[in-house]
Amino acid sequence: MHGNAKVFMLMAAMTALVMALGWMLGGQGGAVIALLLAGGMNVFSWWNSDKMVLRQQGAVELSPGQGGDLYRMTAELARRADLPMPKLYLLPTDQPNAFATGRNPENSAVAVTQGLVRTLSRDEIAGVIAHELAHIKHRDTLTMTVTATMAGAIAMMGNMMLFTGGRDDRGGGLGAILAMIFAPLAAMMVQMAISRAREFEADATGAQISGQPQALASALAKISQMAGRTLNIPAEKNPAAASMFIVNPLGGLRMDRLFATHPATEDRIARLMAIDGGTRERPSSIPRSGGQDDGPWGRG
Repeated sequence: MHGNAKVFMLMAAMTALVMALGWMLGGQGGAVIALLLAGGMNVFSWWNSDKMVLRQQGAVELSPGQGGDLYRMTAELARRADLPMPKLYLLPTDQPNAFATGRNPENSAVAVTQGLVRTLSRDEIAGVIAHELAHIKHRDTLTMTVTATMAGAIAMMGNMMLFTGGRDDRGGGLGAILAMIFAPLAAMMVQMAISRAREFEADATGAQISGQPQALASALAKISQMAGRTLNIPAEKNPAAASMFIVNPLGGLRMDRLFATHPATEDRIARLMAIDGGTRERPSSIPRSGGQDDGPWGRG
């Protein structure tokens, strides 16, 4: 219920911002129209934001046969986390990264990139998936996904105001320019408020699920280094979803730095190494499924 309350508060804040934009565009009538639009956007975001984000990122769902060892690894980690098996998706990008989405554990998904499964070791991949399962377990995914969807919509409205202009008695073109700047900025401030602490918590819980804090720390170091050198085109086109990824996927195009909602990777690694140093008895690593039919996701 605590997580849902945060989502309702977030939706209320976003609705107020959309109404303010509508008032700038069309006065009282514009505010009423914006309220109706915001209501529809809230309902859509609650039920369909996860599907929209996955579609925007070009995600392809993997069946048990297609996922091979990656699918079996995810199922084992979900069992350890006492979660239902989430849907598993592959993102067609060479940048190593991953995110989780869904309105609750029963309707959740984990998405990993082609770059992740190609460049990280098996234990590192397990640590990344465990981190994403931690977000699902903490019920972070609804807040993160709804925020990404609504922030993207508000940013689009701000851009539209540049071309339509505000009412003459409210600053005209200057009002439109200010709206274009401050509408997405306000949405991003909300993103920053909800995502930084959650990453530390998901790292800690993910380390418990996988039983290998050092492997997750190593994965974060590799992803952070390679993400800065590899362009993620879908993420660049939809930067409002950046906060959902385990590491910021944006490469600095346009004003992408404003969407950097993650804690410093060095701080996350330091906390994980402290967990690793304080663990006397580690849970066993994820067992290998073996076999010759694991496909490109087998990390034998």
